[in-house]
Amino acid sequence: MNLVWSAIVIVVTVAVAVTAMLLVRRRAPEGSRFTDGDRASGVFGVLATGFSVLLGFVVFLAFQSYDQSRSGAETEALVLVQQVETAQFLGAPASGELTGELVCYGRTVIHSEWPRSESGTQGDEINPWGAELFMTFKTVEPQTPSEEAAYGKWIDQTSDREAARMDRIHGAVGVIPAPLWVVLLLISCVVFVFMLFFADRSEGALTQAVLMGSVATVVVSMLLLILFLNNPFHEGVGGVRPVAMERTLGIVDQALQAVGQRVTPPCDALGNPVP
Repeated sequence: MNLVWSAIVIVVTVAVAVTAMLLVRRRAPEGSRFTDGDRASGVFGVLATGFSVLLGFVVFLAFQSYDQSRSGAETEALVLVQQVETAQFLGAPASGELTGELVCYGRTVIHSEWPRSESGTQGDEINPWGAELFMTFKTVEPQTPSEEAAYGKWIDQTSDREAARMDRIHGAVGVIPAPLWVVLLLISCVVFVFMLFFADRSEGALTQAVLMGSVATVVVSMLLLILFLNNPFHEGVGGVRPVAMERTLGIVDQALQAVGQRVTPPCDALGNPVP
């Protein structure tokens, strides 16, 4: 989430809450509308505790999804570069074809899958180069012990890469269900209304403004934090970006040049197939 927009949302919400508090304060009796302040504080404590427990649970759930997407992206990139190394031990011409298709796979992750994840339209779409890799690998017939070892290792690495990809796209659609958002917003409104009953014209306007503003700031900030963690793919600060895959493709290019191997990927710079 963009920090500027987050700050604007917090400022606007706090301004509305403080304004409402000061307007209610004008007609509020001295000592607030509660005749028993201790009992009211006890009720508010129960309400705040329940809200805090729910927020803590939701933040933990959202952070797990965020961290799973981030670590999945890093693992997927790591396994891809490992598969490039493994492909060099398979027989020609499959080794060169697999290397080129792995590069195309990475380019598709960066330029096709990532924008879809940011817009929430990734869904269950597969990476087309994953299917191409499978079809090319089927043509491999290991002849030597090293090729047989690389053959088995490739199968294991493919499973690891696919598992990492599933972890990466897991958070693209968010994990917080709509009913939970409704409950969070409902409790937030209840807290806001309850705070208005603490309006006291005998207290200074600044004190009342700070009272309402601090509560509104905490509640809105926590809701924005949950929204950020629930949507990890974005260009703002802290968003999950394809940095690991971009770094991996750079390493692959340098490694191939270092060993004097030339591979022409069957795709353009964006991962689209070329005739």
